[in-house]
Amino acid sequence: MSELMKQAELFAALEAARQPRHGGGHPFSRAWADGELSREQLGKWAIQHFYYIDAVPQQFAALYARLPDLDARQHLLENLLGEEMPASPDKRHPDLCAKFARACGVPQESLLSAEDSGEVLPTTRAMRSWVWELATVRTLGEACAGIMVALEGQLPTLYPKYVEAMRKMGFSDDDMEFFHVHIEGDVEHAHVGLELTARYATTPELQRRAVAAVHASAQVRYSMLDGIYDAIVLKHAA
Repeated sequence: MSELMKQAELFAALEAARQPRHGGGHPFSRAWADGELSREQLGKWAIQHFYYIDAVPQQFAALYARLPDLDARQHLLENLLGEEMPASPDKRHPDLCAKFARACGVPQESLLSAEDSGEVLPTTRAMRSWVWELATVRTLGEACAGIMVALEGQLPTLYPKYVEAMRKMGFSDDDMEFFHVHIEGDVEHAHVGLELTARYATTPELQRRAVAAVHASAQVRYSMLDGIYDAIVLKHAA
């Protein structure tokens, strides 16, 4: 990449970078969408996912503090408030994930003590650590691309298939609220991520690093799904 890409070209490159390792193509996601996973298996997924996202509000706050532009901070603040829900504390996104875990039969205390009991997988730890790295030490273009474009941008196409399968299993919309809020909100978050990436990736090198961050985020999340699939599906089958 030797020349600065125009915005449309950069957007296309960023979105293309998440496709080779898009979570929707993972065997675990396909098994979920096809209704092949039990409530117990979904509960074990929820334990891993809760550990991954429980730090997201703090990660967003760290990135918020680094942004130099008021409108960029306001966009991220909207995202952060959507995670923390100060006016409706029971609607915090980690707490909605915990509600889904309970609907799968996972006691709250088991969810909260998963790290202490050794249940958090190394690939899940890597996912959470990578987001911390993006939020705190990577360039702003990498941070916006790797978090908002690569990760949040996958969910509006991924979660509807999960919801359809779980509805057939008897989950209620209240049980699945965690998935509904991400389907509704993350399209806009991904679009804002594209715009902020273009704002801060102002040289060919910074653009290259932003695209690479999308690819890396997709890879790390795919690896997290590898770990979950191996632990929950393959070992169960064996």
